[in-house]
Amino acid sequence: MSKVHSTAIVHPKAQLDADVEVGPYTIIDENVVIGSGTKVAHHATVTGHTVLGKNNVVFPYAAIGTAPQDLTYRGEPTRLTIGDGNTFREFVTVHCGTTKDKEETILGNNNLLMAYAHVGHDSIIGSNTILSNGVQLGGHVWVEDYAVLGGLVGVHHFVTIGKHAFIGGIARVIQDVPPFMIAEGHPAKVRAPNSIGLERRGFSEEKVEAIEKAFKLIWHSKKTVQQALKYLQEKYGQMEEIIYLVKFLQNMQNGKYGRYREVTRKIPAR
Repeated sequence: MSKVHSTAIVHPKAQLDADVEVGPYTIIDENVVIGSGTKVAHHATVTGHTVLGKNNVVFPYAAIGTAPQDLTYRGEPTRLTIGDGNTFREFVTVHCGTTKDKEETILGNNNLLMAYAHVGHDSIIGSNTILSNGVQLGGHVWVEDYAVLGGLVGVHHFVTIGKHAFIGGIARVIQDVPPFMIAEGHPAKVRAPNSIGLERRGFSEEKVEAIEKAFKLIWHSKKTVQQALKYLQEKYGQMEEIIYLVKFLQNMQNGKYGRYREVTRKIPAR
């Protein structure tokens, strides 16, 4: 049987695996599914049409699956889907999707969301990311695998943060952040390749050097972005990371306001 404290309020239709732990004064609503090994601490709330996978940990006062902060939301049964091994620290908030996107907010596996972090509606978070204390993601934000966001970072809606990117603390992110790069500032700008982070994650010396070369060509040479990308394609056309970086930057240039996914925005009818 699930280990549910006597003071917790768990809807009889909620689906909890046999070894789920639910602490005192916690609320688990009707349309919630919680997988094996997950622990929900005291005073937390899991609501909405939410699937919470295996071995997640929800700390006190977190609110998971609550309604989006979108004035056009009318109570539609949109979803929140969360994978395995995630940690939601104190007062974290994660909202369900809206009908203006795919009707779903998604988090992958092994993410750490520190205290007071917020994931806005329709956002997609990959796996192995870190959202430090007070990170605020607007709606429709994509954070790709292994990205790290420092404390109090604010991310504009429809921004994409690439794989293995690092965002310095208190940055205001209003444009897409390319993969493998460090960005910081107000507004955030690309400052350097994330070389140390890449080395720690097992990237080869050859790949790190290629990414460093790409950074210098794109941000610190006399070449135009198009010229730099063409050169990179010719020199490193078989390296997966450079192919991905080039494609990301091409998409970013084709976007609006430096945000590739801005073109997917649905304007509600008046």
